[in-house]
Amino acid sequence: MKYITLIFLLTSLFTSYSAVAEDEAVQQLRQALAKTMPKVNPSKISATPVQGLYEVIVGSQVVYMSADARYMIEGDLYDLKTKINVSETAKSVVRLAAIDELGVDNMLVYKPETVKTTITVVTDIDCPYCRKLHSEIPDYLKNDVEVRYIFMPLKGSSDMKKTISVWCSDDQQLALDIAKAGGEIEEKTCDNPIKNHLVLARDLGIRGTPAILLEDGTLLPGYIPVDKLVAEIRK
Repeated sequence: MKYITLIFLLTSLFTSYSAVAEDEAVQQLRQALAKTMPKVNPSKISATPVQGLYEVIVGSQVVYMSADARYMIEGDLYDLKTKINVSETAKSVVRLAAIDELGVDNMLVYKPETVKTTITVVTDIDCPYCRKLHSEIPDYLKNDVEVRYIFMPLKGSSDMKKTISVWCSDDQQLALDIAKAGGEIEEKTCDNPIKNHLVLARDLGIRGTPAILLEDGTLLPGYIPVDKLVAEIRK
């Protein structure tokens, strides 16, 4: 019994020591960053499974650095044993925070009577696969999926004007339905969040449309048929 108690105490002491050492290393990195890159203000610094390597979140970027801020790695960190993308958890948190900051009031929303799941779709009005996804909106609604749109007009000033006209229409959903079907809508202007949509999409590293953001922050690039997507998110 005494032996077991001793082992428990030693384990507890080692765990406490490791936590303190880890906290000191994080603080060391934060101080080193303040000296070498004073304009960089990380929102979070945390240890990784790799000894001596720390995850640093700055805005929407996730990078990895040594405790002295001398070395930096930009890219995803993978655990090849478990086949897990370690970086994805941090990126998901960043994406959700960015979406929350934009706010649902600054999105064009198709909402079913009962909402079981929400997806946020980065879309362009004229993109063929975006139009294919939009044609499935009734199926999403039948499956109690709320679809929130963020716009990323990629085809110049005419695309931007069309997108703003949709946003400024008296009936946004009707205007978008017509525009997505290739129809003409009345040109309108008003205060709108479309430039903020563009900034957000680019900050999240989205380079093409459609891109689908799930409730847990997972980002799915490209079109996915509604039945496959609903089945995946309902697992």
